[in-house]
Amino acid sequence: MNIEIITIPKIEDTRGNIAVIENNIVPFDIKRVYYLFDVPSNAKRGGHAHKEQWELLIPLSGSFDVVLKDGNEEQIVRLNKPDKGLLIKSNVWRELENFSSGAVCLVVASDVFNEADYIREFDAFLRFMKIS
Repeated sequence: MNIEIITIPKIEDTRGNIAVIENNIVPFDIKRVYYLFDVPSNAKRGGHAHKEQWELLIPLSGSFDVVLKDGNEEQIVRLNKPDKGLLIKSNVWRELENFSSGAVCLVVASDVFNEADYIREFDAFLRFMKIS
């Protein structure tokens, strides 16, 4: 599947750790950053794929599951460490679920918002991937 776990460098200190995200950490130029928060535990986010855009999902606080599909297989990745991010490359369907209380998901994206890059229906994603 077109995903990868990225270890985010951290500076450990007894006063608290610092994690640093720079262009040399992610394999793309950062064009957009946004975050999800106050997501009810029974809610689902995502439910789409990108044709071109790549995203790095980082659990700043709490935990959540990322359900990933490429049309042939499904994989669930539990994100719960703020120094581990999930790189999702293009053409991967993603759904975020099982948010813990206080969970915050930071998303670092390779492009600005472009509705034409989204595939928002799973059947359309399968057609796009030429999977029946």
